Amino acid sequence: MAPQRPEVDKPTGPPPAELEVTDLTVGDGAEATAGNVVSVHYVGVSHSTGEEFDASWNRGEPLRFPLGAGHVIPGWDQGVQGMKVGGRRRLVIPPHLAYGDSGAGNVIKPGETLVFVVDLVGVS
Repeated sequence: MAPQRPEVDKPTGPPPAELEVTDLTVGDGAEATAGNVVSVHYVGVSHSTGEEFDASWNRGEPLRFPLGAGHVIPGWDQGVQGMKVGGRRRLVIPPHLAYGDSGAGNVIKPGETLVFVVDLVGVS
């Protein structure tokens, strides 16, 4: 069964200093390891506001990237490792593993902690 777009609740409490990884659903497919090309669906929100800033679901197709190759923010390279296809994971990524003090355009403010719900849909 294909995953459904998740709702991401507004975070409460202070943002964490380190990456937080929480399995919401443990998959039973292939495991994502460094060197694999992974396909993920995700929703991302800002920790401070709970506002969505990006979601692959809005584009209708998953994001594909080589895991561990630095093509995405470090929090993703670290947080997606070990997931299995069919799994859903919540990543709370502090600024030093995201966009740091520079932010990302007008979308992510400087020093922002990011919250993602990620579904691993493929590994190759």
